[in-house]
Amino acid sequence: MSATPTPLYIESLDHEGRGVAHLDGKAIFVEGALPGELIIHSSYRKKPSYEQAQATQIVKASPNRVEPRCRWFGICGGCSHQHMHESAQVAAKQRVLEDCFKHIGKVTPETILSPIHGPAWGYRTRARISVRNVLKKGGVLVGFHEKRSSFVADMTSCEVLPPHVSALLPLFRELVANLAIRDRLPQIELAQGDNVTVLVLRILEPLSAEDEVKLRAFADQHGVQFWLQPKGPDTAYPFHPLNAPELSYSLPEFDLVMPFKPTEFTQVNHGINRMLVRRAMRMLDARPGERIADFFCGLGNFTLPIARSGATVLGIEGSAGLVQRAKENAERNGLAGRTEFRMADLFQMTPESYAALGQFDKLLIDPPRDGAMELVKSLPEQGGPRRIVYVSCSPATLARDAEVLVQLKGFKLKAAGVANMFPHTAHVESIALFER
Repeated sequence: MSATPTPLYIESLDHEGRGVAHLDGKAIFVEGALPGELIIHSSYRKKPSYEQAQATQIVKASPNRVEPRCRWFGICGGCSHQHMHESAQVAAKQRVLEDCFKHIGKVTPETILSPIHGPAWGYRTRARISVRNVLKKGGVLVGFHEKRSSFVADMTSCEVLPPHVSALLPLFRELVANLAIRDRLPQIELAQGDNVTVLVLRILEPLSAEDEVKLRAFADQHGVQFWLQPKGPDTAYPFHPLNAPELSYSLPEFDLVMPFKPTEFTQVNHGINRMLVRRAMRMLDARPGERIADFFCGLGNFTLPIARSGATVLGIEGSAGLVQRAKENAERNGLAGRTEFRMADLFQMTPESYAALGQFDKLLIDPPRDGAMELVKSLPEQGGPRRIVYVSCSPATLARDAEVLVQLKGFKLKAAGVANMFPHTAHVESIALFER
């Protein structure tokens, strides 16, 4: 007779949202487990000092445990936290940020800001959806990858996509199954704007005339616009209908409309982005007459709201396409006179190249996951900007850069907090204020 497995006590959550337990001196990271729970686990990876495991049975549940809304939760790799109450998810992300400041940056914010959060379902306006024709599974699959796998999850709806897009998933299967290039169409990329739903089809060979007819009919029937992408993101072009509304999002508080191409970077959650921009502008407190830099400016998501205040802004970005888009957006919103955009590799910033940009009163920094280490190391220790608002998608690199700003550059970490940009995932978006 096999022995009954010993329940594990879950002590905390790690930065990826897994439960942390200890057994015989070894850390065990358990997917699907919450702090305070007793669970039975099954390990799928064993190392000398730790194991990775899956919860197979909940012996004693946490009061924060909820029934996942999506029937593919646990199979699909898109969401990791649907079994956890939304308020507990936000609190866990706040803890991740505070832990990173403490252990990586060795700094403590003077104030912890109230978290920014909003609707947790149907929020995802950007997504890359995989497509595979798998005869063993009955034909075409359309969805996200399975957990820890390159296989496509066999799903017919998604609770974090806009409801009208979720409803299209089974119809995409049918559509692709009837195309001649069904084996040469690996991805559908969603870009949802305020007035149009764009679907970019990654095609590895040209469409036949019959395929074109089918796509046009589908777009007309379901009110979407198809784009085709034969090679890299820059090759994407509108296919049908050509008179669709412009793809854009708005920042109504600043009277801004921001057009973008479906393959250009924008935030996945338009509602949270609006709240994050509002908070960043309050913290920056831009005034007429000030000169402000927006580093990693993208298409002008923060640059143009700063310019609305009357300040002059220099936006710097590493992508030539986004610099051009930012210029067009400034022109479109009547802000070309108060903005300037330049292309530069900010990961190669030096004190000399920073000094060459001239004097700034304040900075906004919004880097990718790698953070902004070379930039913050290049700031002068005396003079220079008196205030920095730092928007981050990686609490670890924010904390690392915060250590440089506080210990070497003479700033205080005045405030920091999280924004739940990606509900039901472990992704932590945050914002911090530094002052001389």
